[in-house]
Amino acid sequence: MSSLYPDVLRQQQIRQKSLAVFIDPDQLDEVADTLRLISLGVKHQIDYFLVGGSLITTNNLGEVIRTIKDECSIPVILFPGSNLYIESSADAILLLSIISGRNPDLLIGQHVVAAPVLKRSPLEIMATGYILVNTGSIASTTYLSHTTPIPHDKASVAACTAMAGEMLGLKLIYLDAGIEAERAIDSKMISAVRKSVDIPLIVGGGISNRYKASRAYEAGADILVMNGVEPTFEKVLPEISEVVQQLNKKSSE
Repeated sequence: MSSLYPDVLRQQQIRQKSLAVFIDPDQLDEVADTLRLISLGVKHQIDYFLVGGSLITTNNLGEVIRTIKDECSIPVILFPGSNLYIESSADAILLLSIISGRNPDLLIGQHVVAAPVLKRSPLEIMATGYILVNTGSIASTTYLSHTTPIPHDKASVAACTAMAGEMLGLKLIYLDAGIEAERAIDSKMISAVRKSVDIPLIVGGGISNRYKASRAYEAGADILVMNGVEPTFEKVLPEISEVVQQLNKKSSE
């Protein structure tokens, strides 16, 4: 597979929106669960599968990725919770630096340990500034990373944080309310971050209906991330996929 990042940049430049589905292997009980998510992803034309999580309580990461690769051509990007979450059968990895926090282990420490393994792997490295946002619930990432998320109403802080990340050479900014979030990140914050950086912007957490998706995309998100194990996922995915297609059709006219 060719490099993904140039394609992400190209999509941003022509104002085409993308949709990703997050899969946590720890939350899949059997292969049938993975196959169901793949089928839904293909049917509704998602652009990426993000595979990863905050904990590793099973050993099925490789199996999940190989199943996706066997069943479809949708790119698989690792979303690692630690340096243990590396699987060379994926296409790429979001090399996450939690720039919203001040935990040195997650700014550079884990990366130092992972670097030799990543250097030898075929994975495409996508350096990502990860910004946690407090939208009212404590995300697993917040608890496990020992970092304080940016308050939901501090758009300027998020914007300056993203700006610093871009100046440091990061290739992507990821605004995340946490995969379990019920409340989405405020569109004012998304807009402020979008105006502060030129690199692609990923937004995740709380994207639970077409209205929230539309607001996030219109505020400047390039890629939205949905949680594939949410109870409402199967119902909501077609709606958000339709939003993506409508926005992309409009931008290409």
